[in-house]
Amino acid sequence: MQTTNHLLMIRPVDFKFNEQTAANNKFQFASTESDIQAQALKEFDGFVELLRKNDVDVTVIDDTLQPETPDSIFPNNWVSFHDDGSIYLYPMFSENRRLERRKDILEGLKEKFEVNHVSDLSFYEMQYAFLEGTGSMVLDRVNKIAYACLSVRTDQEVLDNFCMLTGYESVSFQAVDDTNFPIYHTNVMMCIGDLFAVICLDSIRNEEEKLAVMLRLTNSGKTIIEITLDQMNHFAGNMLQVANQNGESLLVMSEQAYLSLTEEQVATLEHFSRIIYAPIYTIEKNGGGSARCMLAEIHLPKK
Repeated sequence: MQTTNHLLMIRPVDFKFNEQTAANNKFQFASTESDIQAQALKEFDGFVELLRKNDVDVTVIDDTLQPETPDSIFPNNWVSFHDDGSIYLYPMFSENRRLERRKDILEGLKEKFEVNHVSDLSFYEMQYAFLEGTGSMVLDRVNKIAYACLSVRTDQEVLDNFCMLTGYESVSFQAVDDTNFPIYHTNVMMCIGDLFAVICLDSIRNEEEKLAVMLRLTNSGKTIIEITLDQMNHFAGNMLQVANQNGESLLVMSEQAYLSLTEEQVATLEHFSRIIYAPIYTIEKNGGGSARCMLAEIHLPKK
């Protein structure tokens, strides 16, 4: 299944601008406001409430004050969960983000879900090679294709190792923003749904790579919904399709992302899923990530 009804979210206790990630995350801006944690917590709780109101099963884990992990609100970068009962842990670029990996969270999930194997790829950090989970990779779980725009946070060798271990095929390419700066995570420029793909094709400057990505998407049965560079900058690529407990398909995004879409794009997306969105402006500005980044999909078999 491409979608799941079970999501993991980490409730922040010390959310703030992370200087260690800012150099290569051009979606991130330091706020001058003093109550960033309080605002982020309000946005987080509202987002969880929205998901639960729409019958999505959300496991919320509180972050801890120590060690200091300002980006813990984005758990999809350090862990991914798969329907064969496997869990993958990932090598992270920033030293303070490596502290987000928590064995107690995995142990807690074992009470509710089947876990057969944990593969830890974090040893690549010793080689200064990184692959930040489903931020670095956008997974077509049905067709077992991992789309990845290469960057300092997304290394081809680590990607190839993940694909070898999981049986995925890698489709890698270069993607840049409107200033020609490499995009730090693939999931800000594309989203894969069961029957559609949202993608900023203008960010892929190499025409051969762009064509290869388009062909792989269409040949695997996806309707391509193209977004502009400006829409990407408003996190319109950072969406996640989920299922709720009634089997209804939902497309989750931020309010900023939703408001950037045209009426035609909204109508096309609503053909596939009902759209729900939350205001998370403080999190987006200071963290440089949006709704999809906050959601770690739990595809593990349920006990």
